[in-house]
Amino acid sequence: MPEHITIKDIARILNISVSTVSRALRDAYDVNPETREKVLHLARELDYKPNFNASGLAGGGTRNIGIILPFITNYYFSMVITGIQEVAYAKGYNIVLYVTNDSPEREMDVVKNLNTQNLDGVLVSVCSDSAANNYFEQIIAEGTPVVFFDRVLGSVDASKVVQDDYNGAFEAVEHLVKQGFSRIAHIAGPAGLDFTKHRLAGYLDALERYGLPVEPAWIVHSGFSQADGEADLEVLWEGKERPDAVFAVNDRKAIGVILQLKKRGIRIGPDFGVIGFTDDPMSAIISPSLSTVAEPAYEVGKQSCELLLQHIVRKNNFQVREITLPGVLIARESTRRS
Repeated sequence: MPEHITIKDIARILNISVSTVSRALRDAYDVNPETREKVLHLARELDYKPNFNASGLAGGGTRNIGIILPFITNYYFSMVITGIQEVAYAKGYNIVLYVTNDSPEREMDVVKNLNTQNLDGVLVSVCSDSAANNYFEQIIAEGTPVVFFDRVLGSVDASKVVQDDYNGAFEAVEHLVKQGFSRIAHIAGPAGLDFTKHRLAGYLDALERYGLPVEPAWIVHSGFSQADGEADLEVLWEGKERPDAVFAVNDRKAIGVILQLKKRGIRIGPDFGVIGFTDDPMSAIISPSLSTVAEPAYEVGKQSCELLLQHIVRKNNFQVREITLPGVLIARESTRRS
């Protein structure tokens, strides 16, 4: 047995999850009394001592908040950070930034080596193929509050702040239908991400609502870059049947589609509709201008930070929450038939 007993050791011995052990030690309401007693008994037997430094509890907090996110050059995330900063600085907190470059290996390295003793809490937007569920669960179980935003891990029991991906996607496709497009493709993000799934669901339900066919070959999963959008359009163009419109998971991919269509001499708007998701500044500059669903990035940042601070202040007495913020459809030239 190791010299310093951790929550993870107790969980392994009892063959239960780390989060269950943590809740039992905190006397949380949702733990079976028999399980709680087993955890407490073993903790006493092994002389388990809580790591009060995990959230800076011993000294009243470090006044530092960690932010883990895939990119900082991305417009959406730069706006999120602006929202976080406004709240954090107003409350006297500093920010420590960790950028994963959308790499699961880099993310795993960041999370495994995260010095939680110097952080009061962590805000997280995971990378495309995140495999760090267990590490985030352990951080939470050891007493450091975590709030996910935008790209979240649905399997982790933590607070989350997201935009309304489902309804935003539904409205985007509905807009294309009302403009007279009927063969609508979706160039999606990585299949494992929650918001990819929600936007795909909105797309599929909108097609069903308006009696339009679902063509599996018109659903293409890839990354989030302009180059990914260009490659996705190539895939759609090589199929037996070509769509007459595209709903892209984000604006960068939609811009890639527009550039490829222009090379082919396709009239965007009159002959082929394109709509994105984000309202990146480029969407208003490109010609033709891009229709999109504006995401409340700044508000996502503000509310994520406010929620994390509530967790920090109220500690174990604050229940997990999920906040969903609506987007706004912005119709521009790329979906205008005339």
